Amino acid sequence: MEFTSSTSAQNITEYDYGDDSSPCEKSHSFKIFQFHFLPVLYSLVFAMGLLGNALVIWVLIICKKLKSMTDIYLLNLAISDLLFVFSLPFLAHNAVDEWIFGNVMCKLCSGVYYIGFFSDIFFIILMSMDRYLAVVHAVVALSIRTATWGIIISIILWLVAILISIPNFMFFQEYKEGYFTMCGNIYPEGSEKQWKLFTQFEVNILGFLIPLSIMIYCYSHIITSLQRCKSKQKTKAVRLVLLVVIVFFLFWTPFNIALFLNSLQDLHILDDCETSNQLDVAIQVTMTISFIHCCLNPFIYAFAGEKFKTNLKEIFHRNMVYASMCKKCGIFQHFIVDRQSTSSPSDTTVI
Repeated sequence: MEFTSSTSAQNITEYDYGDDSSPCEKSHSFKIFQFHFLPVLYSLVFAMGLLGNALVIWVLIICKKLKSMTDIYLLNLAISDLLFVFSLPFLAHNAVDEWIFGNVMCKLCSGVYYIGFFSDIFFIILMSMDRYLAVVHAVVALSIRTATWGIIISIILWLVAILISIPNFMFFQEYKEGYFTMCGNIYPEGSEKQWKLFTQFEVNILGFLIPLSIMIYCYSHIITSLQRCKSKQKTKAVRLVLLVVIVFFLFWTPFNIALFLNSLQDLHILDDCETSNQLDVAIQVTMTISFIHCCLNPFIYAFAGEKFKTNLKEIFHRNMVYASMCKKCGIFQHFIVDRQSTSSPSDTTVI
């Protein structure tokens, strides 16, 4: 999960196997994928994530007024996704060129990236726990599931996400590699391998294994509770619950497997050049796939809800009415009068 996007193509010595072996050169397929596909994929994910999550924030603030704990969590989830996607333009540029944005931006972008990543996962966990309480322990949860508690828990979660991201913020910095400027992790001398393994296992455990376990526990109990009272509405709810778990699993599992294999490579359990090249491509492909999840969050957690879709339609209808009313405003009338005064009488009659 290096912010260097596995570094630019100029960096062809990612791994060195032993003192007597020659450096492992990047494969041609890795360079092709990095130069031609990564910038396009990052740009598409950035555009979709920005549009979808900005729309969620707009509806929640303007229409729903953040009256419930669920609204608070949805808002924070959208903010987390926005933080996450804001780093993608820098990743897209860095995939094909050296780092040109300076040391401060190197630290800032990496910090925002990891804070967005961990907070996004944590708020997905909170959404799962919130739904679990609402369905399985509905009576008990009435006093807990308030907007005030939602704000307090959200603040605590942001602080935890920032705390967990501190090592990445500290170690990321601008550095020279030959003639080229890079942005990546520079660990303390003598403990490089330990810190790299720590950050990678941190992503595996806190960013995947624990969230997936909590989601499976919560949603399995939710499905059990919903099946007791069968109706069309409950059937839709079960489908949505299954969709949340399946989408999370499909989009995050490949990347975490590739990252875990990369950790095994750092431990020299997997120790050959061909495997290194295959893992380079695998990490880039699976990481890009996992990025798409931040684009799907608005559709899974917000747009799939009937109330949210109703509020969205209401806002669009309100703005369409406002736009039609503005056509009668003075500036439009002035434009029409000017146009009519400059046109011929026959043209005016036709209009």
